[in-house]
Amino acid sequence: MSRPFTLLSVVLIAAALAAAALVPATADAATSYTIRGAGNGHGVGLSQYGAHGMAKDRERYRAILAHYYRGAELGAAPTDRIRVLLADGAPEIVFSGAKRIPGRRALDPDRTYRAVATADGEVELCRLSGRRCSRHFGPLRVDGGANLLRLAGPALNDVSDGEYRGDLFLHAAAGRLTAVNHVQLEDYLRGVVPGEMPASWRREALRAQAVAARSYALATARLGGLFDQYPDQRSQVYQGFSGEDPRTDAAIAATAGKVLFHDGAVATTFFFSSSGGRTEANENSFGGRPLPYLRSVRDRADRISPHHRWAFSQTRETMERELGSLGEGRYLGIKVLERGDSPRVVRAEVVGTRGRRPTDGKTLRARLGLRDTWAYFGRIETVAAEAAVASRSPAAGKAPAGVLTGKVAPVPSGGRILVEREGRRGFKKVLEGHADRAGAFRVSVELEGRYRVRAAGSPGPAVRVR
Repeated sequence: MSRPFTLLSVVLIAAALAAAALVPATADAATSYTIRGAGNGHGVGLSQYGAHGMAKDRERYRAILAHYYRGAELGAAPTDRIRVLLADGAPEIVFSGAKRIPGRRALDPDRTYRAVATADGEVELCRLSGRRCSRHFGPLRVDGGANLLRLAGPALNDVSDGEYRGDLFLHAAAGRLTAVNHVQLEDYLRGVVPGEMPASWRREALRAQAVAARSYALATARLGGLFDQYPDQRSQVYQGFSGEDPRTDAAIAATAGKVLFHDGAVATTFFFSSSGGRTEANENSFGGRPLPYLRSVRDRADRISPHHRWAFSQTRETMERELGSLGEGRYLGIKVLERGDSPRVVRAEVVGTRGRRPTDGKTLRARLGLRDTWAYFGRIETVAAEAAVASRSPAAGKAPAGVLTGKVAPVPSGGRILVEREGRRGFKKVLEGHADRAGAFRVSVELEGRYRVRAAGSPGPAVRVR
């Protein structure tokens, strides 16, 4: 026989029902790992967007160079020629536009020739039809005279059927050919500068880039080898005649033969896209001894850069996949141990559930696809739930559809967070919220839908309020 309800039983049941009414019927929770940063590139030397900004502010190219390369002085280049690698280990080299092989035979610039390496280290040169072949010891020099030499097929710079000023030297080894373009330094720059900086940019920025590119080419020349420079980002992007532009030609001509020197040697004038507001000292990005002309400098003019500030978020699974062997167990976060002068990451640890592993800024940038090593790593946890069902005064107005709670790390300045709701054109801000000193937040939303929290520019995970 059942026992009748007591007063205490009634009270307990009522309390349980009230508590149940306060528990959300459904909830959606997720965590994003945020990365926000500044700049684009290695951060050392001339910021190209900064130079463009200084030129817009009516600064001359000499002042631009003096700003980024403190203590370096303009002087005359010690040489006027340079050697650029175009093909390496090729089974054959096919070219046209050649006028002669100096001291050996005349060539028809309207004909196409094919060169291959013989087993005994000679270069065999034939018309493309296969007739009238000749063999040559040592590197074969092909001179175009005033003509442009056309190299058939793709070169190492990814230019296909490109045209080049100067001479072509063919070196045979192990049955393969190496093709090197020997060209006047100023003509080399004509194919470089528009590949490194948009030719539509301000004149004084282009002039500063011309001096920086000329100096860098001579300072980093590979002494004693077959060539001085690669035609790609291993050195500088060189596109030959196809890359030339009258606007950059004018900038090169206006600075002809000028390079930067420091302590009697041509300065290694590193340059990159965007500083984020401050450049970095060379030893913090590349290691090695500090160079006086590559110090960290403030770069206000870089504010025009589209990469001056940036932010994005990743899932735990993506972070674990991208970091690979740097992780120990489940990914928890990245702890920065040392920053440079800018403050780009110098040393850091990847923190996982089974331990920590040391790393550096360059490795993190490469693994995570960051624009720059100026980066901050955080986390946004968000839980979306229906608003609690409880008695409500009519005067209180419409009840909220749900509540967003969670935590952000690091805590943004002033604790300010933004709440965004997804619409037809993506996420749009609907209200502002506040995180406490521990990063915790709680925000009510009026409508159902997908929401996310944004902190310090970084978007958190999207969660649904039903």
